[in-house]
Amino acid sequence: MSQPIREIIIVGGGTAGWITAGTIAAKLNRAHHNPPRITLVESANVPIIGVGEGTWPTMRRSLQAMGVNETEFIRQCNVSFKQGAKFCGWVTGAADDGYYHPLVLPKDFEQTNLAEHWLSLQAMHNTVPDFANSVCSQGALCEHGLAPKLISTPEYDSVANYAYHLDAGKFSKFLQRHCVEQLNVQHIYADVEAVNSHVNGDIKSLITKNGQTIEGDFFIDCTGFKSLLIGEHFKIPFKSCQDILFNDKAIAVQVPYPDKNSPIASHTISTAQTSGWIWDIGLANRRGVGHVYASDYISDDQAHQQLLDYLHLTEAQAAELTFRPITFKSGHRQKFWHKNCVAVGLSAGFLEPLEASALLLVEISASFIAQQLPAVKEPMDVIANRFNRLFLYRWQSIIDFLKLHYLLSKRRDSQYWIDNQNPKFIPDSLQQMLSLWRYQSPWHEDFPYAQEVFPAASYQYVLYGMGFHTQANPSGLSLHSQQQALQLMQKNAMETKQLVAQMPSNRTLLNAIAQQQLAKI
Repeated sequence: MSQPIREIIIVGGGTAGWITAGTIAAKLNRAHHNPPRITLVESANVPIIGVGEGTWPTMRRSLQAMGVNETEFIRQCNVSFKQGAKFCGWVTGAADDGYYHPLVLPKDFEQTNLAEHWLSLQAMHNTVPDFANSVCSQGALCEHGLAPKLISTPEYDSVANYAYHLDAGKFSKFLQRHCVEQLNVQHIYADVEAVNSHVNGDIKSLITKNGQTIEGDFFIDCTGFKSLLIGEHFKIPFKSCQDILFNDKAIAVQVPYPDKNSPIASHTISTAQTSGWIWDIGLANRRGVGHVYASDYISDDQAHQQLLDYLHLTEAQAAELTFRPITFKSGHRQKFWHKNCVAVGLSAGFLEPLEASALLLVEISASFIAQQLPAVKEPMDVIANRFNRLFLYRWQSIIDFLKLHYLLSKRRDSQYWIDNQNPKFIPDSLQQMLSLWRYQSPWHEDFPYAQEVFPAASYQYVLYGMGFHTQANPSGLSLHSQQQALQLMQKNAMETKQLVAQMPSNRTLLNAIAQQQLAKI
């Protein structure tokens, strides 16, 4: 007789736990008359990491699916709009060294590979705009500090594709209230002290510090770096990628604006340093800034001083702020779903926040579980194997994409940058792709999955933003395709001019949302 899954237990709160709870609960509540019960168990004594403040546009879909009101989310979580990332100092380290990775796809991206036409034009003319500005308007919007929508644009809709910058602590509390009050998620504050197993090795129940027994059919480990279930209980090994991504420490600080109407950047700013990089994220009420660095190449004191230099702070000014040190290991579990338990968030692994992949991985993990969690236990191994294959590929893809930013650099001003460009520290999978892209630009067929973490467009933005050279096709480009591409680029230039003239600033739009609701779709 089949064993139904009626009790789903999520261990750990924070953004990972509550995004997972909300995503699964919303899906099951829509699909079933009598859905399984979801219980989230979290310790009241474990602080969240709290620096995952950048998201991908997928977050709009996730929140909308949960039934979250975007206006209230923006108001309560100090949200600002994010339209991409600007990488400063990554290529040469010069004062004018910078390029954008926008969230908008290049014009007609499904049908036309504008990269090959841009490369052709660049070879013939010295006056061609940089790649991102040639194929989309979002870099210009970011450079002018403009918003991706109007106050009249319905919630979750956009003029230009966008994600969010948010206060991770407030976001977690906001989701908690929504999940408990609107989605019927059960919430228990308790410290888990022991795990009981069935004869077959599946988790049977949890024992809390106060002696409570919490039984379940399926368990989700959102316990962060502790990795209580998948790591401590099941002993699934951790696969380090420290030999590829060298950074292992960070210093984070919250910086107030000079005044309440200070401009808010429309993008994440990532500024390269001698042995790492500094993130700078503008929220509605403050900036979140941090220095990610490799302790093998720079001391903590030196890293701290570079952060002070970036912020233009004196020691006296710095004394008024709280600098929080963070230590981490880059890598992931060798598998994420084992028996009746799956790890989501930091319990599954961690990579530096260079391209805001942390919350994205939480979202797509939760979405997979919500869509494919079996109704009974019997086929669970099949689903688990599918999840593990897919997410091992996704983690490796992210590692490759992050490494791309380092190895393309022309900087030779420190051993850190020299070592990052050493082939022995570059994955074979990435070296093979680079060998291909020297002769043809990245395109859809280079990536096997329908839902890639980083599609071909992301690789194009980084490759050509950093000056990578792809050899022109010796057969040349047809006159028709050249004319079509030129029209698309001219259309983009016209639309860019119009958008820069009509869009409000990020600050102006957020002030408007504080006063009135965004329209419902």
